[in-house]
Amino acid sequence: MAVEPAKPEEPPNVASASSAPNEGVERTPLDAGPGCLVLEATKPRLRFDRNELAGAFGDLGTDLPLLVGMTLASGLHGASVLTVFGLLQIATGFWYRLPMPVQPLKAMAAIVIAQNIAADVLLGGGLAIGFAMLLLALTGTLDHLARWIPKCVVRGIQLGLGLQLASIALGRFVVADGVRGYFLAGIAFLLVVALLGNRRLPAALPVVALGVVYAAVFHLDGSALRASFEFQLPKVYLPGPEAVLAGAVMLALPQLPLSLANSVVATRQLVMDLFPGRQLTARRIGCTYAAMNLVAPWFGGVPVCHGSSGLAGHFAFGGRTGGSVVLYGGMFVVAGLFWGSGFEHLARAFPLPVLGILLLFEALALMSRVADVAQAPREFGVALLVAVAASGLPYGYLVGMVVGTLLVHLRWLPRKWVTDKQ
Repeated sequence: MAVEPAKPEEPPNVASASSAPNEGVERTPLDAGPGCLVLEATKPRLRFDRNELAGAFGDLGTDLPLLVGMTLASGLHGASVLTVFGLLQIATGFWYRLPMPVQPLKAMAAIVIAQNIAADVLLGGGLAIGFAMLLLALTGTLDHLARWIPKCVVRGIQLGLGLQLASIALGRFVVADGVRGYFLAGIAFLLVVALLGNRRLPAALPVVALGVVYAAVFHLDGSALRASFEFQLPKVYLPGPEAVLAGAVMLALPQLPLSLANSVVATRQLVMDLFPGRQLTARRIGCTYAAMNLVAPWFGGVPVCHGSSGLAGHFAFGGRTGGSVVLYGGMFVVAGLFWGSGFEHLARAFPLPVLGILLLFEALALMSRVADVAQAPREFGVALLVAVAASGLPYGYLVGMVVGTLLVHLRWLPRKWVTDKQ
């Protein structure tokens, strides 16, 4: 669902760049030196207004279920998971000054939840993928990938991920509470449709407020919440070489293709789409990805990445600076430090149908990016092929990325992917 590009006091478009993101930015070139973490001469100011607060909830539907699932499956320390996750969000917000959030690694999360992988193996997998991504960044491999992979392939990756997220939103979250959940999801959907892009009353705020009221009435146990109030700091973990090796084989290898395609290449492209005044290299994104995973496991944090879906979600609900990510991370830090032992209860109290609607619009914002290749039948055909492979095949992101890129560069494109008007 697209509207006009954002102007002062006008609705922003979830599918196009806004003039707002670059307010206060002196357009100076990025120092493209050999180092990973290169600071720009100037960065946009952080904002902490109601729109940034609304944008902070744009990725909640993706993050919360994965964090809960991994914490319970692996027996991780809830306070450590929440606090470290929040601190990484805050650091990312201050570093990039963009609504570029931190997300749990999706492929790893799926394996951990399905197989109840032990905590030390999960944390070892985080270290392993951190080392792998750092090596790819330092050798320049990520920048070569970003230049070689065509835009239509990136659009296909984004479309495929959006389809997966929309399927989860509608197939698992919206249906979670039966008839009452459908009614709740319907109200949340109408609120988002009516308010999406409204700068005075951002859509996410009344939707989250609706979820909080519903949780307080139907799910939240006040006595359990009071009992779980306790100040806790993250614990220190020491994954051994065996855990790192097991995590590399069981978790890092299946995760790496998705990370290359979505966390690095697609995220870089989306930053270029939404914030044309910012020039981020794939190397820089890969370095912060690596740094987070080389630090977080020692303090009980789950493996994480940057993600185009999270960026799309924050942007769709109003986030235009790193302020939305800082606010989002602050919520997790407070929850971890003071309610870490009640994490499961707090997370399960918030209604899944509301999370589903937030996740659905995050998916729509991501899928809408395919529009810029829709008028070119061959490129659009490649994007569709990549999307189908990414969303439906084992290691689909890797398969789609490789096949789509080869089709474009080797010119193995059929003359008519679709029926053209003659």
